[in-house]
Amino acid sequence: MKRKTDRKEPLTGADEGWRRRTRRAHAGLLVTAAITVLVSGAMGVSAAVGAKKIVAVGAENQYANVIGQIGGQYVQVSAMISNPNTDPHTFEASPAAAATISSADLVVQNGLGYDTFMNKIEAASPNHLRLVIDVQRLLKLPSKTANPHLWYRPSAMVAVAKAVAQDLGKRAPTHLGYFLTRARRFDASLTPWYQAIAQIKSKFPGAAVATSEPVGDYLLQAAGASNRTPWTLQADIMNGVDPAPQEVSLQDGLLSQHRVRVFLYNQQVTDTLTNSFLTLARRAGIPVVALYETMPTPGYDYQTWMTAEARALYRALADRESTTRL
Repeated sequence: MKRKTDRKEPLTGADEGWRRRTRRAHAGLLVTAAITVLVSGAMGVSAAVGAKKIVAVGAENQYANVIGQIGGQYVQVSAMISNPNTDPHTFEASPAAAATISSADLVVQNGLGYDTFMNKIEAASPNHLRLVIDVQRLLKLPSKTANPHLWYRPSAMVAVAKAVAQDLGKRAPTHLGYFLTRARRFDASLTPWYQAIAQIKSKFPGAAVATSEPVGDYLLQAAGASNRTPWTLQADIMNGVDPAPQEVSLQDGLLSQHRVRVFLYNQQVTDTLTNSFLTLARRAGIPVVALYETMPTPGYDYQTWMTAEARALYRALADRESTTRL
C-alpha cells in the first residue's frame, strides 16, 4: 500500500521549508469527509427553494466539481474522494458511501481500474434509472491504457462536461438548454489552462523533466516536455511496487547530474524512495513541482487547479533557464 503525506503545499512549485511525515492511508476512516456535499451552484446561480434536485456523485472531487458547475441549481452533488490524504488506488467504500451511490441519479467515475470500488457498489445496488459516465469509456480508451489520471488530459473534461450536460438533460429535459449553456461556459473557462500549456511548449520545447509517478504525465505530454523517468519506475511507485534498483539508480543520476530541469512528484503519496528523490533534487538545486492527485480544496475549481499546476511548471522551468538548456 502506498504511504500518504499529511502536508499540503501551495501550488507554487517551491520546495522551501520542506518538512514531511508520511503515514499509511486509512481510507475507510475518511469516508465521512469524502462524501461532503460540494457547492452545487459553482458558477453563481442560487438554488430554487424547495425544488427537487438531481442527485449526482463524482467518484473523485474533480469530477464532482465539474458536475456542480454544469448542473448549477438543479443538482445536489457529492464526492466519494475529496480528502487529499486518501489514496484513490486503495480506497475502500463504507456503507454510508454505498448508500450515497445507490441513491444517485447520475454518477461520474474515472475507470481504468482507478476507482473500481464504484463498480462494486453499483453492481451491489442495481438501479436501471441511474446514469453512469465512465470517463475511460467516454474517451474510448482501451482498458490497457497505462496512465489512469485522465483529468490531466486537456480534452478530457470538455468531453465529461458535455456528457454531464446531456445526461442531466435526460433527468430534467426542460433544463437541457441551461445545462448545455453552462457546459459551453465551462469549456471557455479552460482557456487560461490551454494558454499556460502553450506557453510552456513555446518557451521550453522538449524540456527534460523527471517525475515520481505519472500523475501529471498527460500535462507534460501536452506541454511538449520530455519525461526522462522510465515509465516502469513511475508505474511501480504508483502501484506501491518496489522499483528495480537499476531504474532507481537512473533516476538518481537524472537528478544528481543535473540532466533534468524540474522534478515533479505526487505530494499526496510519498514514501522513503520518493523522499530520497526530493532530497537529491533539492541538493542539486533542481526546482520541484508538487502535484495533486485530487483537487485541493477550498479555493480551487477544476479549471483554476489545472491552470495553477501548469503555471507552477512554467515557473519551475523558468527558474532553470539561466543555468541549463536541457
